[in-house]
Amino acid sequence: MQFRLLCNLFDGMVAIEGGFKTKAGEIFNELPDRFSDAFIFIGAAYSVPDSVWTLELGCAAAVLAVITAYVRALGASMGAGQQFIGPMAKQQRMAVMTAACLVGAFAPLWPLLMQIIPLALALVVIGCVATIFRRCHRIALEMESKK
Repeated sequence: MQFRLLCNLFDGMVAIEGGFKTKAGEIFNELPDRFSDAFIFIGAAYSVPDSVWTLELGCAAAVLAVITAYVRALGASMGAGQQFIGPMAKQQRMAVMTAACLVGAFAPLWPLLMQIIPLALALVVIGCVATIFRRCHRIALEMESKK
């Protein structure tokens, strides 16, 4: 997950600072991220097969992460600019899941820690819903303020 963030950072730096930005570059920047969202959240859900609602939370987190990114892109396409605000933007989603995976690695020693993944997924779901509403609100305000 952290490697994904580093790749995104370096990719953007090379494209913009190095003058390698292309008209089709956004496809190669955004599309892999959406697949990554699905693989990370659904994969995390499958890592705790005995937990109730975990698969549903993983699927919901994956869908809501994609919608969160879609709302950002929608704002840009409408002329309201890219809305990167959270509370559960990409960096925050990956931080939550990274922390949950690190803590969950100790679950064989303390089985109660197995609940960290479902809790993290629930946090991502709630945070994505809040982020979607915040971004939509900002976009609507921006569009209504234009004459």
